[in-house]
Amino acid sequence: MPALTPRRDSFRFPKRRRHVPEARAQVCRILKDWALDGELAQDIATVATELVTNAVRHCRVGLAEVEVVLSVRGCGVLVEVSDPDKGKVPTPVVESDGDGGRGLVVVAGLAERWGHELRPFTKCVWAYFVIPGRSR
Repeated sequence: MPALTPRRDSFRFPKRRRHVPEARAQVCRILKDWALDGELAQDIATVATELVTNAVRHCRVGLAEVEVVLSVRGCGVLVEVSDPDKGKVPTPVVESDGDGGRGLVVVAGLAERWGHELRPFTKCVWAYFVIPGRSR
């Protein structure tokens, strides 16, 4: 795999379910531009989709935008998904009533680590992936 230099790409979209597939496609385009492919790219796209879906589904701010940021940091890739609802922080659900809720368990299973942070105007949920073959 070619060495990656520090990079950062971002995009925004309206908080609507119909934009989730477009967000996943944009993440895949960015990863392809970065020459990341295979299982790692699939895992990153899956996690980004889960985080975007959660932002769209749970953000209680009307007419909000969701921002997705992908960046190469250290020996890996950081995925950040932000929305303006700082009052609703992510909580993994191990057992679901059938109405979803297990997305963060998927995130935890695929990412090296994940978490969230409150920023001045947004809440950001992030996941970090180590690129195989890169030193820590």
